[in-house]
Amino acid sequence: MATKTRIQTDGAPAPAHTFSQGVRSGPFVQVSGQGPVDPATGEYLYGGDVAAQTTRTLENVRAIVEASGARFDDVVMLRVYLTKREDFAAMNDAYGEFVSAYSPSGVLPSRTTVFTGLPREEMLVEIDGLAIVSTDG
Repeated sequence: MATKTRIQTDGAPAPAHTFSQGVRSGPFVQVSGQGPVDPATGEYLYGGDVAAQTTRTLENVRAIVEASGARFDDVVMLRVYLTKREDFAAMNDAYGEFVSAYSPSGVLPSRTTVFTGLPREEMLVEIDGLAIVSTDG
């Protein structure tokens, strides 16, 4: 039976509530929903700029994935939550640039995008993810 381990890193914002930044169980890594938060200050960044928020959010996801012992290229699924349908194209461009840069295998993660309300008004995007730690180097 796999041991469940909490993932914690200063490279991503500390959770504000009763959850872990991420959890690893065996080769599986689940990253909690991240937003456009500066890990050093806890401040929400880039108000009104969904592209910049998407990049910052993905940087936070990547930090947690890497703290688990995985690589961003090990991410198999990302879920994107957007507050505004009209932000989709700008988010998608920033997202595509980021995941392409950090997926040297050329296999991009699967993705679901959902339009919803988010916990903080300044959050235009939230992203969570699932990685499977590679055993092939």
